[in-house]
Amino acid sequence: MATSFLTKSAMGVDQVEPALTPPTIKPVLPKKAKLGSGKSKTKKREIPEGLWTKCPSCETMIYDKELDENLKVCPKCQFHFPIGSRERIHSLVETCTFEEMDAEMTSVDILKFTNYKSKLERDRKATTLMDAVVTGVCKIGQHQVALGVMDFSFMGGSMGSVVGEKLTRLIERGTEGNWPVIIISTSGGARMQEGAFSLMQMAKTSAALAYHAQRRLPYLSVLTNNSYGGVMASYAALGDLILAEPAAMIGFAGPRVIKDTTHAELPPGFQTAEFLVDHGLIDAIVPRREMKEQFVKYLDYFASGKNNA
Repeated sequence: MATSFLTKSAMGVDQVEPALTPPTIKPVLPKKAKLGSGKSKTKKREIPEGLWTKCPSCETMIYDKELDENLKVCPKCQFHFPIGSRERIHSLVETCTFEEMDAEMTSVDILKFTNYKSKLERDRKATTLMDAVVTGVCKIGQHQVALGVMDFSFMGGSMGSVVGEKLTRLIERGTEGNWPVIIISTSGGARMQEGAFSLMQMAKTSAALAYHAQRRLPYLSVLTNNSYGGVMASYAALGDLILAEPAAMIGFAGPRVIKDTTHAELPPGFQTAEFLVDHGLIDAIVPRREMKEQFVKYLDYFASGKNNA
């Protein structure tokens, strides 16, 4: 009897030959999301705006809160940023002693100058000021003072009829009360939109200071960046004591205009506060953080001189 063999095919099972090497299985890796595709599940961390300010002098990034606490002075290089009139007043006067004068006085477009009204309205909304100077009576240390502070953010601190009238009334108030007058200036000059009316303010403020001087009352003028034009050609240059912040630019006309007019090379540091101290126009350079302390010392000195006279 023949022997029969059973095979896998006979049993209905496919025959598979044994493999010599196992097959290579490549791992399937997840695809990376493309940048900017918006398909990434991780959320981008957003940094709120208005938290940091870059110093234009040393390029240091300064935390805004730290900058405000330092009176807008760079803690690394001592660069003096522009500061608003309200902030400056707050840093100088004794708490709750400032009584503002003529707060509602506003400019009139008497010459019907193009876009003047719209520019005034724009800056009133942006600064919450009515014009480019804030005046009032206050105490600095133990001294009653008539204080005026200009603000460059309102039409470049330009001097129009309102600025001249407010400062004149401030000086006259100081004369009546036998008080020192302090004016902190920052300006591009007379306001061209008011023509000759703005130029008349130079004579008006200077005359008021002359009467103030006749009473032997002190007048302190502080020049900050920038102090130019009709302001510098009138009351800003008439102080019994003229002070300036570091690196402030001060003059009647700008360096470029002077260079083009004279056709001569200007000396290094021309029109800076440091240059003008060396040449006798300014009595002292006082950093912003030391201004109040220095005011008290100067006022003490003037008061002692008046008592001994």
